[in-house]
Amino acid sequence: MTPAITPAFAAAVNDHTLMQTDGFIDGHWSAADSGATFGVDDPATGEIIAQVANMGAAETKRAIQAAQRAFGPWSARTGKERGAILRRWSELLVANVSDLAQIMTAEQGKPLAEATGEITYAASFFEWFAEEARRCDGAVITSPTADRRLIALRQPVGVTAGITPWNFPAAMITRKVGPALAVGCTIVVKPAEATPLTALAMMELGRRAGVPAGVVNIIVGDDAAAIGDELTANPIVRKLSFTGSTRVGKLLVRQCSDTMKKVSMELGGNAPFIVFDDADIDAAVTAAVVAKYRNSGQACTAAQRFLVQRSVHHDFVSKLANAVRALKVGSGTEPDVNVGPLINDAALDKVRAHVADAIDRGATVVVGGERHQRAGRFFQPTLLDNVAPDALMGCEETFGPVAGVSTFDTEDEAVRLANDTPYGLTAYFFTRDNARVWRVGAAIESGMVAVNTGLLSTAEAPFGGVKESGLGREGSRWGMDDWSELKYLAIAGL
Repeated sequence: MTPAITPAFAAAVNDHTLMQTDGFIDGHWSAADSGATFGVDDPATGEIIAQVANMGAAETKRAIQAAQRAFGPWSARTGKERGAILRRWSELLVANVSDLAQIMTAEQGKPLAEATGEITYAASFFEWFAEEARRCDGAVITSPTADRRLIALRQPVGVTAGITPWNFPAAMITRKVGPALAVGCTIVVKPAEATPLTALAMMELGRRAGVPAGVVNIIVGDDAAAIGDELTANPIVRKLSFTGSTRVGKLLVRQCSDTMKKVSMELGGNAPFIVFDDADIDAAVTAAVVAKYRNSGQACTAAQRFLVQRSVHHDFVSKLANAVRALKVGSGTEPDVNVGPLINDAALDKVRAHVADAIDRGATVVVGGERHQRAGRFFQPTLLDNVAPDALMGCEETFGPVAGVSTFDTEDEAVRLANDTPYGLTAYFFTRDNARVWRVGAAIESGMVAVNTGLLSTAEAPFGGVKESGLGREGSRWGMDDWSELKYLAIAGL
């Protein structure tokens, strides 16, 4: 156990070797060159629970160089060999799920049950890509002439980088590291400064799983600009994957253009949640609670705009109100908590501003609407009705436990309202009409559409958006594509 960890936090974790506070470069735990650290706090209390190495551009450059040295030997291994290490890593995540969940809840704030579920979900990406590593296939192409053979090979991009967010600090890492390693890439990961401890604990398990030195490197620091500048400007890095806001994603794409890096961007959303008049209202309400209030609404896939057909509007709002009132707010370590704190004070301020703006534009408060009586970073689970389309919460992510409802009359109107946004990550709709499932599913401009469910993420399916919600796909068999290149061989003289 390191003195950089507070005793109360340390007491919650059984295996203290998982409580790392230094970065990980070339197979070794590394302090910042300056010796500087930064504090990580518990969102439920605001208290600092750990001091973590505050790395910058110099350490990032060394991590990139380590990844470059490791790339040749790692990419030369067979897919079966790389997959075996990923599988061991997946198994270690599951075996240590209790400690990992405690670490995640302490720094991120989500209820322990959700943290436990995320660790299992994170492990599923390593399990999935362990199997896909054996199927990184190319193709033999039919030649137009008899004297040659045409072959397409799939090869790893090279040294890669991943920048991950604080809202899902385990799964967003494995969704990038899994395919990178499966294809044969090496990677430098920069986790969010709010939640570095989960990433470091997972890296300790990766070390135990046999990940060779330099194959995965973790850079921790609170100067995201300095670290990001090195990752985007360094020509050794051939691909960058980022999950976060559209604003930052656009900046990173521009920075990567100077060296023509391959990029994957999983950016912001503005998800519609459509309830048609033929829907199972009870099922829609149950799904709405999951899609909106999970992780205190802090998810890029969170339902943002609730569009309810006028004839079932009252029934839906009444039942959803009852469900929202039943949600328990508290620290993630308290029993039966459904909604934890927001990640920081700025997040709380944004939620309060969105609610005030909606009310100013004519919305009515059905449930909640204010800061929770616990104070701190807690906000009441909230339901607003009659939210204007031009309200802030109808135009950008609230990232909080607030649902805003408005009405529509026709299917065409619902689709038009759903598509009236520059974003297109996730959409939800509820209907029992199979023909409508196909019509609306095809018409909605979104990379992912959930029909009659509030939860769609899984390792087996492609995750990603259209329009300003991003580029590329993560997860699934297509998740290998963004980490590989196709090389065409024309073999003549046969």
